[in-house]
Amino acid sequence: MKRTILLGLAILSATTPALAISRYNSMTFTCAQARAIINRERAVIMRYPATRVRNMTLYDRFVSDGDACDVGFYAYQDYLPTKDRPDCPVYICRPTSDLDDDDLLFPRR
Repeated sequence: MKRTILLGLAILSATTPALAISRYNSMTFTCAQARAIINRERAVIMRYPATRVRNMTLYDRFVSDGDACDVGFYAYQDYLPTKDRPDCPVYICRPTSDLDDDDLLFPRR
């Protein structure tokens, strides 16, 4: 019985796709291309230059919508610099503990 269960788990783990997240440099894409990649893959990590500190690179996870966020998180509109725009609108996940009354009354779209 144990062998059957172990064999089943081995087959199952070999057939499931890897849950790796793709990483990209936002400055190589236009805003439309970056948004298309995020929507296609549902969640990606983008690398982009910092605005306040020279020669510093920042990384963040961007998502297509709130369904790509974990439980207890929601999709919050943020902005990502791209090749053609300094403020491409995208979404990141933030904890629901960060919600304030304004976000509940006037949700961001």
